[in-house]
Amino acid sequence: MRRIGAAVGVALVIGLALVPGRPAIGAPARCGPVVTAPLAEAPWPLTRLRPDLVWPMSRGAGVTVAVIDSGVSADHPALAGQVLPGTDFVAPGAGDCDENGHGTLIAGIIAGRESTSGGFRFTGMAPEAKIVSVRVLRDQRRSSDPELSGRIASAIRWAVDVGRASVLNLSLTTPSTPVLADAVGYALARGAVVVAAAGNEGDNGAASYPAAYNGVLAVAGVDTQDGHVGSSTTGDYLDVAAPGARIAGPAAAGGGYLFSEEGGTSFATAYVSGVAALIRGYQPDLTPAQVAQRITETADHPAELWNNRVGYGVVNPRQAVGALPPTVRQNRQPQTKLDRPAAADDPLARVRTAAVGIGAAGSALALLLVLSVPVVRLGRRRGWRSGPG
Repeated sequence: MRRIGAAVGVALVIGLALVPGRPAIGAPARCGPVVTAPLAEAPWPLTRLRPDLVWPMSRGAGVTVAVIDSGVSADHPALAGQVLPGTDFVAPGAGDCDENGHGTLIAGIIAGRESTSGGFRFTGMAPEAKIVSVRVLRDQRRSSDPELSGRIASAIRWAVDVGRASVLNLSLTTPSTPVLADAVGYALARGAVVVAAAGNEGDNGAASYPAAYNGVLAVAGVDTQDGHVGSSTTGDYLDVAAPGARIAGPAAAGGGYLFSEEGGTSFATAYVSGVAALIRGYQPDLTPAQVAQRITETADHPAELWNNRVGYGVVNPRQAVGALPPTVRQNRQPQTKLDRPAAADDPLARVRTAAVGIGAAGSALALLLVLSVPVVRLGRRRGWRSGPG
């Protein structure tokens, strides 16, 4: 059972810092570093999770995912047309200013359109879902801002009430406060699936919030061999795991791709949010608890079914969606039962009736003749004498 931790001084960690690595980063733009370098390798999470196997059933159409983060830029080709007008709790705006690049990468993992870069294919988990950006951060550094928890709580409520999001991605951690706990409960009560990062404090980390709240899907990170990423926080509140190392995704400016060798649970959270969007697109009437149960029950479990490092195991999109019955859309019109049409007058009806009667009489006569043959033969052999009494 998860417990709500005591409120302490506000701090924030939304994942390990993005490592420039292979991309060539130019002068920083007002809303994010300019990255023009293409993908240097195929994104391994796409091979591991195979979201394309789910797309015949669901691509996340009709689902809005709120990315409560550092903002989301729609300048990248993979996010063109994918980002709805959002809001900014840091500065006046629509949430489309991403000075850090973290939120844009997260959005690309969730709902990026299929694109080719450097000869490699990139796509989000749910490419027909939409992103609504709710900006609460400027960067990934820890913060002592006493208003931060309230800002995140307000962002959660805005995402549900105004952004109309049915999935909330929170690739961040902060100490528990009553206002934050109330906001998470508010979102769950209104049918939103809340997915949050387990944190990057490793084995010695304490429970992270909002991930450790009841009803929230707490996500750990795994590497290319499905092994627990060492920085991923362990604990009894973990639910599921997803790729959290060697992560690549769209940059906020320049059209290139950011790369993080170390990764973090921020990115693992985005992959799970994408799966939640696929489920919501296929079966929109499921409750948040049912979506969470579907994800955890169909995950690739560890040997002991659950542990405090990866929860119930690595998320499995194909099983999570494929085991569901197809949805019955509420706006589908019921089929109208048609009355059987009246038969038209038939001028040959009497002739047909007579023919049927004559045919039946002829058949009966033929049958009678067939049955009389053995009787006649027997009578001839006996000279038409009666047999013994």
